Amino acid sequence: MLLCVSASHKTASFDLLERLSVPTTPVAPLIAAHDECVQGAVVVATCNRFEAYVDMDEPVTAAVAVGVEATLSAIEAATGVPAGELEGSYTVLGGGDVAEHLFSVASGLESVVVGEGEIAGQVRRALTESRQLGTTSGELERLFQRASEAQRGVKNSTAIGRAGRSLVRLGLELADSRIADWSTQRVLLVGTGAYAAATVAALRDQGAEDISVHSPSGRATKFAAKHGLRAVSAETFPAAVAHADLVITCTTSETHVVSAATFAAGRTAAEAAAPASVGCPVDHSGRRLVIDLGLPRNVDPDVATVPGVDLLDLETIRLHAPLEELQATDAARDLVRDAARRFASVGERKNITPAVVALRAHVFGVLDAEVERVRARGDEGGQTEQALRHLVGVLLHTPTTRAHELAESGRGDEYVSALSALFGIEVAPETPASRIADAG
Repeated sequence: MLLCVSASHKTASFDLLERLSVPTTPVAPLIAAHDECVQGAVVVATCNRFEAYVDMDEPVTAAVAVGVEATLSAIEAATGVPAGELEGSYTVLGGGDVAEHLFSVASGLESVVVGEGEIAGQVRRALTESRQLGTTSGELERLFQRASEAQRGVKNSTAIGRAGRSLVRLGLELADSRIADWSTQRVLLVGTGAYAAATVAALRDQGAEDISVHSPSGRATKFAAKHGLRAVSAETFPAAVAHADLVITCTTSETHVVSAATFAAGRTAAEAAAPASVGCPVDHSGRRLVIDLGLPRNVDPDVATVPGVDLLDLETIRLHAPLEELQATDAARDLVRDAARRFASVGERKNITPAVVALRAHVFGVLDAEVERVRARGDEGGQTEQALRHLVGVLLHTPTTRAHELAESGRGDEYVSALSALFGIEVAPETPASRIADAG
């Protein structure tokens, strides 16, 4: 069975999510190694959620409790956050709810900004990482592959993607009320990853022209050349921070890359260079803005104490996220629910397969014995055998169809019980190995 342990912006504080985002070791292998009944694990960790999707060996008693224990234990080992501190900050989903939840997450319906596009790639990367770590299972592969299909269906069939905005664009929209002319703004971008590229595109859409970039990891020159920006070295970085009208950070650094001390050092350097310059190199008039899109935080909160500087971080952006676009969201959720039903239907059909096979094996076993008896009496041309086999096929059609119908409605166990009561057929539980083989 599948279960999901989810801590998101809807259930947990930003500080807690930040701590969960920087594990010292990958979490999925720790979950998978917790108990032999854990068949696999995939972890989706973004700036606003931490979710573990776990495949449990269903016949195990209290499988959900074991799966949750495995997840909380792994989180504590990898992040140092004890299970007690997580209490009340996560939810547990099981069965069919897991598929509907992941499909909603992948489609951007559970994001801070409903419809934002980054999450789809993050979900795909979570599966890829788990494959590399060797922690996926047949059912988890099927779950995440169907999630990507559901996301594409929502994107292509609804207006949710157009209604949704990324955190980058929402942050810039919040900044827009402070900026009269983007073309005059001196913008410093800190970071060179995928989010940085999206930020450059969003800045240019706003009309920004004066953009420079700094990379704590030393990749600024290459990124600047690719995107037509100016690279800022480590030596000139403090001065660039103090000189910028807008600083945007989006790195994966686990330490602060901008602080009040950075501004102080930059202004000191600028003032020291002032005698050799024409005019003041740093204009202290007007308010400056720092947008922190990093998780963990790239900017020390003490930046908010710097005179003339405003700090906008993910927590603040989340509070300003707009209300959902109801019509688009409702249509998207209908598609997600339909996709989740289809996912469950296929799963139920697979679960009922051993029972159908057992019934057919039982009936054809009886048939073969009767055919041998007829042959011993001299069945000329095999006509009796042919008639018997046709009769059995007709008789099995309805029980087979009913098996699938009951499975789709969640009543497959009734079918299995009926086989036992009527024919004495005991259906062996499906093994994890057979599930993986079937999924492939």
